[in-house]
Amino acid sequence: MNDTTAAGSLPPTIARVLSRFRAMAREEKMQALVHYSKKLEPLPDRFRDLERSSFAVPECQTRVDLFPEYHDGKMHFYADLNVKQSPTIAAFLAILFSAINEQPPETTIAIPDDFVQQLMEGIGLSGREVGLSAMVGRIRNYARTARAESPASSGAPQPG
Repeated sequence: MNDTTAAGSLPPTIARVLSRFRAMAREEKMQALVHYSKKLEPLPDRFRDLERSSFAVPECQTRVDLFPEYHDGKMHFYADLNVKQSPTIAAFLAILFSAINEQPPETTIAIPDDFVQQLMEGIGLSGREVGLSAMVGRIRNYARTARAESPASSGAPQPG
């Protein structure tokens, strides 16, 4: 795992997200979370009938299922959760996905270990940190699996 917090060693899409949120005051971060909570991409129908247990994040207080896709050398992630009950989780995932979707697995693998702390710093959501970090860990594992299986460019989701 990485503990790269220097912006120069991060992929540009991740560095941009972290830089933007570090520059925000608490109130701006809260407004950004409200905005992003409405931007989480809906779960495509092709995932609805899949057995969910291998896509669930049990460490999260909220029921969250994360679905990876790997195609043409790029990752794309989807999440299924109750956005109305968990707007902060939806916002966090929308922000994270904006940095890693349609990027190679290496971008996702390079998410720093302290990504959650950096992004959520100063907004008083430390109770969510374990679940959010577990989601990041699951997403990085999906990317590692995709990279390991790289020659086959299958769009089928692979549980971690």
